Amino acid sequence: MKISFIGCGNMAGAIIRGIAAKGAVKPENIYAFDTNESKTVELKSETGISIAESAKDAAEKGDITVLAVKPNVLSSVLKEIDGTVCGSDKTLVSIAAGKTISFIEENLSGKCAVIRVMPNINAKVGAACSALCANESVSEEVKEFVIKIFSAVGEITELPESSFPLFGVIAGCVPAYSYMFIDAIARAGVKNGMSKDLALKFAAQTVMGSAKMVLESGEHPYKLTDMVCSPGGTTIEGVLSLQADGFEAAVHNAVNKAVEKDKLL
Repeated sequence: MKISFIGCGNMAGAIIRGIAAKGAVKPENIYAFDTNESKTVELKSETGISIAESAKDAAEKGDITVLAVKPNVLSSVLKEIDGTVCGSDKTLVSIAAGKTISFIEENLSGKCAVIRVMPNINAKVGAACSALCANESVSEEVKEFVIKIFSAVGEITELPESSFPLFGVIAGCVPAYSYMFIDAIARAGVKNGMSKDLALKFAAQTVMGSAKMVLESGEHPYKLTDMVCSPGGTTIEGVLSLQADGFEAAVHNAVNKAVEKDKLL
């Protein structure tokens, strides 16, 4: 299958680089268009993909077209490619934040296979956490192909679209919270005599390894915490301090505030 990208910002660029590097799609079967031509020229130089002349040209060339544009211009892009994708065997994949499948269908004049994917920023390092949902016009073959594409930059899970707002908070906002936690640990290391570079390296590596333990061990995080806490030791002292200072409550409040804000958007 041939795949096209309309919009080549950070997320699309990460996906293109990922699928090209892993051979998920041959570079000559990847087309890209962006109003900023320097972005597509850079991607072509790095990966060997082809440049489309316009959004419509990209949609014409791809069996699957990834809409990687800002949400506020999605409707105008859909209008431009409408005649190319409607009533055809092509599939649209939207990664535009907050725009539902219904929104896309309502901005098209006819029936079209539509998939919505929500990746997160960690796609840039091949460790995305993404969600996918599709309308009834999408075939299983195409869905599996799209899963393969996004698996090149991390993990992807099929979810009902009703779960997307909460997923967007947990997978979309939590990277920022995680970066803050890593930086806070590193700053505490600096306060106690370690260089910032080393403290940041150790904190980030340890958080990455801890996440891997949760995903691969099958143990509950509470049990893993208990495994690290020796009686009368340093770890339990720190754990009790975090609890006393409202660590869990602060995290819950952050997620709840983000969920509330999402409902207002």
